[in-house]
Amino acid sequence: MEHNLKSVILAGGMGTRLREETEYRPKPMVEIAGRPILWHIMKNLSQQSLNEFVICLGYKGDQIKDFFVNYETRVNDITVSLGNNGVSRHLTASSEEDWKVTLANTGLSTMTGGRIYRIRDYLNKETFLCTYGDGLADIDIKSLIKFHKSHGKIATVTTVRPTSRFGALEIDAKSQVKNFAEKPKAEQWINGGFFIFEPKIFEYLDAECVLEQKPLETLALEGQLMAYQHHGFWQPMDTFRETQELNQLWDKSAAPWKNW
Repeated sequence: MEHNLKSVILAGGMGTRLREETEYRPKPMVEIAGRPILWHIMKNLSQQSLNEFVICLGYKGDQIKDFFVNYETRVNDITVSLGNNGVSRHLTASSEEDWKVTLANTGLSTMTGGRIYRIRDYLNKETFLCTYGDGLADIDIKSLIKFHKSHGKIATVTTVRPTSRFGALEIDAKSQVKNFAEKPKAEQWINGGFFIFEPKIFEYLDAECVLEQKPLETLALEGQLMAYQHHGFWQPMDTFRETQELNQLWDKSAAPWKNW
């Protein structure tokens, strides 16, 4: 079953905190090593046997559509015969050819829960993975799915403890610094995306809701939300600095999400 799970990717937000990049393109199209971060997320999942995607489009969604519609000509060498509109492809074939990508317009300013709700017909009442189009991780998807199946609840959220942006100091009563950690791990677990949802999730959603508010709060109160604790790499791309850091990891051949 895990090989048939569809992956829903939320790719419609405005990405306002990354204004340097998102003025011209949607945030999931911001590039790491010349490929959109969205592609990196999908590539990582496809290496783990998830090859069917439903991408929820909103802000500048046409750019994402264009990327996939023209994908083959982008990644392969081509010869164009001008005059008769002939384009022949030279097969430097890519392993992405077995991807099936559904690109769904879910509204310009629709909230996260509303976007998922609007693509329900593409999911055939099946269990599905759902994540954000701007966060990379080295999650073992097989283990995540196994955990989800083991508890029998409606929803699993992958939780992470991000590195703090600020140095943490332990200070004693005399104001002496006993311990200085430049970038400690946060104590609290936070939502890292990479959800697994049962079809019953749609009973908690509507066309306007914010997934992270009432739906997940209600599921938690009802004991229907379980946490898969991920101790490995996880990094959202919220700022220009984080974009640079992800590119640097790639350039140093130290990109933990690269499993291909």
